Amino acid sequence: MKHEILQIILGIVLGTIAIPLIFLFCKAFIIQVDNETNILMCRFGKLIKIYTKPGLHFCLEKILPTCQTISVSLKKDFRTFEEIHINDLSGTTIIIDLWVEFNITSPVKAAFQVENLEKSLQSTLTSAATSILGTLEFKQILSNRNALNQKIKDEIKNETLRWGITVDKIFISKLSLLPEVSQQLFDTVAARLEKAKADIEEVGRLDAQLLEAETASKVAALVAEAKGQYSLSIGKAYQKLAQNPELFEAYTRLYEYSLIKPHRTIAFQGFANEEMIAMQGSLPQILSYDETHSIPPHTQNHFMQNISQKNSFSHKKNEISPES
Repeated sequence: MKHEILQIILGIVLGTIAIPLIFLFCKAFIIQVDNETNILMCRFGKLIKIYTKPGLHFCLEKILPTCQTISVSLKKDFRTFEEIHINDLSGTTIIIDLWVEFNITSPVKAAFQVENLEKSLQSTLTSAATSILGTLEFKQILSNRNALNQKIKDEIKNETLRWGITVDKIFISKLSLLPEVSQQLFDTVAARLEKAKADIEEVGRLDAQLLEAETASKVAALVAEAKGQYSLSIGKAYQKLAQNPELFEAYTRLYEYSLIKPHRTIAFQGFANEEMIAMQGSLPQILSYDETHSIPPHTQNHFMQNISQKNSFSHKKNEISPES
């Protein structure tokens, strides 16, 4: 009984150890090829066979130390090369990031024509970007990024085909400047904006003044025309009024009365016709000092004579009145 149990345990242990050993033994002679992947078989560094069909391939020579397998993926791949420093036409330092999408079309060239694919690709892209972007100014680079992407792609096309690589897309994913250069650029843009604002305000002010002058000219012309029409209307009204003599005479009298200044007119009542002549009643007001000095000298003498005549007449009248 104990012997049977020992055999079972020993069988389990041997089975557990044998399965990995069998798997490792089979793996040592089997080459696995995935989709869109090629396996290169080399002997002493020389290519002897290429496995392109997906699946498992049995190869006894794989276990030999003189053989080597290289796996090359044919799937689309991409790389991002960051902080590439480039000087534009005016000497401004620009920092760009390039995004590249490519795939390997010739596994043999990709494995044997270039030692370090990624470094070679970065060096080629940097050289192409420097030669193309260095002939343009910063604002031109900003406004023509799509065209520049195509130029860089065309520039490195022949070099990458030599490595068995086809570049599908290249574009500038990031474009920036050094901090001090950015500050200078912002200051320049702010100054230009201020100048543009001042120019717009000045143009607006001149346009407003021109519009105001044109409006005043039109208003003056309309006012002059209105005044002319007013005079014509008054003339037509007088013509119609003259057709009625009684009404015209009444209007004339009212107009004469309207010309009388109330603050310079004094009415006398209670005097007979022979008691006061027109000359005596024409200047009955006592003028102020300023008014008398504003009268010419010959008019002042005449005025004083009238006052003296008036006073003598009043004195005689008062002397006669008690006796009568």
